[in-house]
Amino acid sequence: MLRTALRNVLAHTARLVMTALAVLLGVAFVSGTLVFGDTVASAFRGAYSESLDGVAVSVSAEHRSGDPLPESGERATVLDDALAERIARVPGVASVRPTVNGHATLAAEDGEPVGADANGQNLAVNHAPGGDGEDPRYPLVRGRGPGASNEIALAADTAERAGYEIGDPVRFATDGPALTKELVGLVSTDDPRVTAGGTLALFDTATAQRLFVSPGYYDEIVVAAEPGTDQERLTGAVGEVLPEEGASATSGRELATRQTRMLDQMSGSLTKALLVFAGIALFVGAFIIANTFTMLIAQRSKEIALLRAVGASRRQVVRSVLAEAALLGLGASAAGFVLGLGIAAALPALLDAGGARLPDGPLVISPKALLASLTVGVVVTVLAAWLPARKAARIAPVEVMSTIDTPPPARGLVTRNLLGGVLAGLGLLIMGYLAAGELLIALFGAGLFLVGLIVLAPLLSRPVVGLAGRLTERFFGVIGKLAKENALRNPRRTAATASALMIGLCLITGLTVAAQSARQAVIGEVTKGLAADYRVSDSAYNGIEADAAERLAAVPGVSVATPLASATLGGPGGSDTVTGADPAAFGRVSDLRFTSGALADLGPGRVAVSDTYAEEHGLTLGSTVERRLGASYDGEGGEPVTLEVVGVYEHNQIVSGLLAGIGQVLPHADGEKLDSVLVKAEPGAGGLDGKLREALGDSPLLKVQDKEQIVAQEVGGVNTVLTMMYGLLGMSVLIAVLGVVNTLAMSVFERTREIGMLRAIGLDRAGVKQMVRLESVVICLFGAVLGTGSGAFLAWLNSGLAGGTLASYETVLPWGRIGLFLVLALVVGVLAAIWPARRAARLNMLEAINAP
Repeated sequence: MLRTALRNVLAHTARLVMTALAVLLGVAFVSGTLVFGDTVASAFRGAYSESLDGVAVSVSAEHRSGDPLPESGERATVLDDALAERIARVPGVASVRPTVNGHATLAAEDGEPVGADANGQNLAVNHAPGGDGEDPRYPLVRGRGPGASNEIALAADTAERAGYEIGDPVRFATDGPALTKELVGLVSTDDPRVTAGGTLALFDTATAQRLFVSPGYYDEIVVAAEPGTDQERLTGAVGEVLPEEGASATSGRELATRQTRMLDQMSGSLTKALLVFAGIALFVGAFIIANTFTMLIAQRSKEIALLRAVGASRRQVVRSVLAEAALLGLGASAAGFVLGLGIAAALPALLDAGGARLPDGPLVISPKALLASLTVGVVVTVLAAWLPARKAARIAPVEVMSTIDTPPPARGLVTRNLLGGVLAGLGLLIMGYLAAGELLIALFGAGLFLVGLIVLAPLLSRPVVGLAGRLTERFFGVIGKLAKENALRNPRRTAATASALMIGLCLITGLTVAAQSARQAVIGEVTKGLAADYRVSDSAYNGIEADAAERLAAVPGVSVATPLASATLGGPGGSDTVTGADPAAFGRVSDLRFTSGALADLGPGRVAVSDTYAEEHGLTLGSTVERRLGASYDGEGGEPVTLEVVGVYEHNQIVSGLLAGIGQVLPHADGEKLDSVLVKAEPGAGGLDGKLREALGDSPLLKVQDKEQIVAQEVGGVNTVLTMMYGLLGMSVLIAVLGVVNTLAMSVFERTREIGMLRAIGLDRAGVKQMVRLESVVICLFGAVLGTGSGAFLAWLNSGLAGGTLASYETVLPWGRIGLFLVLALVVGVLAAIWPARRAARLNMLEAINAP
């Protein structure tokens, strides 16, 4: 029987090509994901390992939120030169490297900020040369290190991105106005934060201390050990000379362990997310496998009956079919693993082109990835062939093979329909009543509903395909009617073929509807209450100077500039944020809608609250709020205040849940700085963004946005995620297309005699092609209608999950895109039929009539 299975695989190679391709693509997705995840994790580990090379102990300053700051606002630490000298005298210490760490955002040569939206990766450190004049952590590429307060060095890649050459003036900002220094050198770095898209600027130690801490102080002291010194013992010895508070010592080995744990978690999350889509692709491929083996079993009924007649048992028949599936799965999986290596090798370059900038590293091919890929491919193929194998075992030795076009018994379809109805109903019940805002439960319910719909697909095929068939019959006459009848003669096969396409389009449509609805809700939330033309803020969230509104108001073309500040209200019930604004000016740049009270009622000791905040805290007009203004987030400190509620306004994103006068809030704001300034332009005055930047010193940290830019910033992430999802789900759609091609090709083989008879009574080659093409279009339209309809329905049914975070969320049906999906289904149907239609048209009429 094993030899029979091998012979069947070799004898029906052409009929199994599309099935093998489906398995191959699914396994390629899996193997590419696993290898890519291992490769990225290895590259980051290598980069972090190089950055920790020579670090035996790291002494870091402990910054506490409640620590008082000097009047200058600079940070003070316990790490100073005296402590560095004490650490250097510890036995086993080879050298110490005091380090200052900060962030600096550069302005490129054209004036645009470099990496302003990723300020956490815009690193700034001190240049600490050794005896040879070079900093071993940042080797020089060209020029020299900064040695004076007016000099700066950059990473070579950073300088290239910004368009700077040695000798150019470099503009940058740390937490205030723009500064300018001369570029004197370029360095190389293996810091993953920089190689992954950040920037690096270096200053002499004294300048770095003035910019980021206090003169004479550091953020970190890196300790190098003498050869043969145990890191753990050295860490303990260094810890003994540290002050009791304000500093901690960590071994280099422990730092590496922490980083490895963090990287494994990050890469593991990415790999799991990608494997979900790989699983979807394999699930779609399972329909093709099951369809193929069902058709092969029907075509080989006489052969199987003869095997039973000469002594083969039912179990042997099942094993033979499953062995055939295992051989097919193993071969396709091996090829898929090789293709997956190519995908894994190409992904970093594609992501780098999109701005990801992953660190370089060799391709990591682990035995685990190989074993998992082959196992998944074989198991999926065997499981998909299990039901056809059982059907083959039920063929009696004396059974005469009946035509494959005979519809399945009504009892089987009745049982299937009942099962599908129960699954779909249970899925709806879970989504509608049991999910209660739980995403995972809702997704489980949606999956159950989708499985029920797949089971019900044969029942649904008759009305949907019949309706599409009426159109083909009306426009294409007899050929259209033949196409409809061919699609309806075996509802199970048609349903299985269409279901593969339905799954992909269901997910794509559901994501599109949810994303479009979320996008409209975000736009509504962002623009609600905003009447200003510009918003000026700090990209590093350091705040802007208190006089910024006055300076902006003096810009020609500006009608009004209103400052906004925020402070913390601490108390027994937790901490809240109160926004401060000038009531008179704020009314001109906002459209705040009050349900009771008015904006003009604000004043000392008075506060307005949003309707959602009032409902949560049981507040009404005249209620009082007793809190500590300016308290820390743990409720400590601050000034005790009693605020009277004088107004209730509709919730919006312009201000927080509480609104008070700017004069009361600003003294308690962080650094007494503003959060932002809202600017209203005079009628006809446009293009003020450049003038607004200049009025505030044109710092690279400044973010000047008009309404369109504010909306683009908020919804940009939604569009990016949707595009990525389209790409990931595209693999499942491609596999579904292969399923349509496979079904049509095998259907043509089954109907060889029928096609010969049609040719004999006058149907020409063009008519045969059109018949097969229309059949393909009808099947694809059936899958598209089910997919888009179920996707939109599921998105609507689960809209409550998004509505919990977006108050204005309403389901929006993007009719244009849904129509585009249906058109694409038509195109897919036409393209999928090209090869089967050509094959059918080329059949020799006489040979076809005499076919067995």
